[in-house]
Formats: sequence, structure tokens, C-alpha cells
Amino acid sequence: MDDMNFFRRFRLTKQATISLLELIEDQLEFDNDLNNSVSPINQLLTTLLFYASSSHQINIADFMHMHQGTVSRVIKKVSQVIAGLRNRFIKMPSTPEEIVASQNSFYRVARFPRVIGCVDGTHIKIRSPGGEDGEVYRNRKSYFSINVQLVCDSTLKIINVVARWPGSAHDATIFNNSRLRTRCEAGEFGTAILLGDSGYALKAYLLTPLLNPTTPAQQLYNESHIRTRNCTERTNGVWKRRFPALCYGLRCHIDTALTVIVATAVLHNIAINMHEDMPPPPNDINAEELEYLIQQGQIEAIQGPQHINYDFRTHIVNNYFAHL
Repeated sequence: MDDMNFFRRFRLTKQATISLLELIEDQLEFDNDLNNSVSPINQLLTTLLFYASSSHQINIADFMHMHQGTVSRVIKKVSQVIAGLRNRFIKMPSTPEEIVASQNSFYRVARFPRVIGCVDGTHIKIRSPGGEDGEVYRNRKSYFSINVQLVCDSTLKIINVVARWPGSAHDATIFNNSRLRTRCEAGEFGTAILLGDSGYALKAYLLTPLLNPTTPAQQLYNESHIRTRNCTERTNGVWKRRFPALCYGLRCHIDTALTVIVATAVLHNIAINMHEDMPPPPNDINAEELEYLIQQGQIEAIQGPQHINYDFRTHIVNNYFAHL
């Protein structure tokens, strides 16, 4: 298979695929004799094909010359191994040097100070889990999903991901129950801040837009906030265009779906680290339809509580944006 067709089909270049294989191949030996005939590289390619495609597993099995049951087991195993790399590839800035570098990088976007990340929720389509709690996964656009919390940096890397909440959960609920909130509350990031939309509660470490800006400084604050926070929409788009199964729906058990979400976030960051281009859409996917589905994954925020921490946001507006 030539390089471009490989890139289109598997969503990573051959070089990136080989580099990834070197990281994980020692963990891809199955104990079951039924699977020993599937080499690590074919296990990886099978999994990448699943991430890339809107196809059912039976179609992937036909292409890879495997039984459908083997494909299912391979996808589960390889996704677990890749997701196991999350602490290496998905991480918030932690040292003073990393925090300052992130703040400087965000500042160059639209002159918003102190920012180390932008937070948002995005919906990943799944099949109905069934059972008594199945409907809790139905979101406000009436399809079944996982509401995934993403925090991205200015280079579009995913620096925090929470993939365990059903589609009916609100973004603010996910953040309020996350380890990231605990770390922010504990002052782990010093005076650094996150930016979020109006669905989040206003905090000293999480700034939201002004609902009714009137003064020039307030309007400048909102404009800078919107431009800086645009990285979340761009990150989400790049991630889902590379791995269209995130838009078309993960046709697997819900536990595997949660693992796939984290695994593709890891691969998204690896692709950025390796300066990978965006592959063209797979042959079985319509580009316009894919863009529509990406937008369907974004659900307008419900207004979060805004009755606290006005003072800090006002301080930023009056002592910084008023002087620009």
C-alpha cells in the first residue's frame, strides 16, 4: 500500500505507526492461542482502522482477514495499551517553567494573561448501552453519547481528558467532580487560570465570559476570551477528523468505548508531537457529513452559576484589559 493510501486508511503515517508500535508491541502478545497468530503490527492496524472508520467490525474483519470476535478482542486490548500511555502524553503543565511557557504561548493568541488551558465538553456518539440506565446516556440532541471533558493548550494538544460521564451530564458537573478541579482548588497551578464558556461556574482559577459587556474593557475581555478559547473547538475538530469513528459512533461495548476515547486522545497528541499532517477523509466517509457530525458533538452550554468570584474577573478587566 502506498504512503498516501496508508495515511488515508489508518490516519497515521507509516513512520508514526512504526514509532507507536515500538512503544507498545511488547504488550500485544495474547495468552490465548487463538490470537497468537495475529502479529502486533496487524493488531495495531486493525485498531487504527476501527478508529478511522464508520464501518462495522465485521467489515474490518473482512479487510484484515480475521474473525469478528478476534477483531473485537484486538480493539479492546490495543486500546487499553494505548490508553495506558495517557500519563506520558496527556498532562497539565506542572513545573514553574512549563506553566510560564504555556501562559506565554496562550498570551500570543489574543493577549489574555495567565492562561494554561481551555476547558470544554464534547459528545462522542455511542450505541445505546441498554438496561435500566440506558436513557441517561441520551443527550439534549437525542442521541446516545459520552460527554467528554477536554482541556487543551494553545498548540491544540489535549492536556486533560475525562471520559466516563453519560451524555445527559452537564459540563459543569463533570468539572466539579474532576480531579482537575481538586488540583486547581489546592493551588497546584499557582495564579494560572483556565478559560471556559458560560456553562461553567466562575472561579478565581476558571474565568468565563461576561454575559452583558458594556465598557470597552469588558468588550475587549470577551473578545480575547473568545479568541483564546477557540482552541477547544479547533482541538475537537482535529481530533475527530483524524479519528472519524468518534463522530459516527463507537460500535463497541461501552467500557471499550471509554478506553477508545482516551486512546485516540493519546494518539492525537502523538500526531502533534510528530508534526503529522491531517489525513484526508477515509474513502467510506463523506467530508461534508463528517463536518456536520463534528458540529453535532458540540452542545450549547446551560448557564452555570455566576454569583461568585466577580471580584477577580473584574480585577482582570479593570487592571489589565482597561489598559490595552
